Amino acid sequence: MESLTLTTERLIMRPFTPEDTEAVYAACQDPDIQRWTVVPSPYTRADAELFTGELCPSGWQDDTMYNFAVVLRDGGQLVGALGVNSRVLPGTYEVGYWTAREHRGSGYMTEAVRAAARWAFTALAADRFEWRAEIGNTPSRAVALRAGFRMEGEQRSALLNKGVLYDTWNGALLPADLGLPGTRPYRPALDVSGAL
Repeated sequence: MESLTLTTERLIMRPFTPEDTEAVYAACQDPDIQRWTVVPSPYTRADAELFTGELCPSGWQDDTMYNFAVVLRDGGQLVGALGVNSRVLPGTYEVGYWTAREHRGSGYMTEAVRAAARWAFTALAADRFEWRAEIGNTPSRAVALRAGFRMEGEQRSALLNKGVLYDTWNGALLPADLGLPGTRPYRPALDVSGAL
């Protein structure tokens, strides 16, 4: 897929470029980003160069990973990173994100996640938009909840991070959650009484 740019009220979401390397490197020095995400730890300048110069462009080219630099419309400062990755089940994508420390609590990432979900449902024909994070990553969970994700439970040993398997919280958005049509019929499970 050709890389593209999304805009929201306060943000521009665009593909990463090598010019973002310094900002990514600086943001990823934050111990919370290294602790709760799969970025390498310690995070080196070479890691940032690999991410912005090779991994991000190749993900767009082979339609497996769409990474967005989330930047402020006013001034262009890097707020964070948001990735949309294809999953095994057709029509299913997973979102992951981190927010630079100085921009946390502003609602920027919630705004970006909602925009990414709308894009996935309309441009990628997604029928399911998943989120997961290691149990204990309450800031990520808060963003997912504010973005409208329905929490679906926990999975044991579902996240490999720096050579260790962790249990995860899991949630999902469906097109109908955002007032959008799905690409396939969806029949929700009936409760034990037979009602929806």
